[in-house]
Amino acid sequence: MSNSQAIEDYAKAVYALGLDRDGRVPSGEVAARLGVTPATATAMLQKLAELGLADYVPYKGVSLTPAGEKVALEVIRHHRLIEAFLAEALGMPRDRVHAEAEVLEHYISEDLEALIAAKLGEPSHDPHGTPIPGPDLAPPIEPRVPPGASA
Repeated sequence: MSNSQAIEDYAKAVYALGLDRDGRVPSGEVAARLGVTPATATAMLQKLAELGLADYVPYKGVSLTPAGEKVALEVIRHHRLIEAFLAEALGMPRDRVHAEAEVLEHYISEDLEALIAAKLGEPSHDPHGTPIPGPDLAPPIEPRVPPGASA
C-alpha cells in the first residue's frame, strides 16, 4: 500500500513531536508544525487512526501505532539519506539539502533508497549530524537537547 504525501508528513510530524514526551501529542502541536488549521489536523489524524497508523483520542491527542511509526521512520530514512546524497555525492550546500529532501522524500523507491545507502556506505548520520534510521527501520538514537541548550 502506498501512502499519500500528507499521511507521510503527518506521521513524520507526530513522530518528531513525540520524541521528547511520554504519551500523546496534542493535535494543536501537529497543526502548528505542519502550518495547517487545527480542524485540518484533526481530520487527518482521524484518517491516520482509521488507517491503523495512529491512536487518536479527541481532546487528548495522538500517538503512532507500530505501523504508523514504521511509515514515519521510512520517510525519515528517505529524507536523511537524500540529504546525505545531495551533500556528499552532489556537493549541494548543507543549508539547501533539507528543502530538497522535503520534496524528494515522498518519491523515491525502495530500490533507489538501497542504491543511495549503498553508494554512501550505509551512513549512520545525515549532513546535519542527525541519526539515520537503518534499513530495518529501528528508531535511531536521537540526540536529546536539554532545555535551554542549543542544538
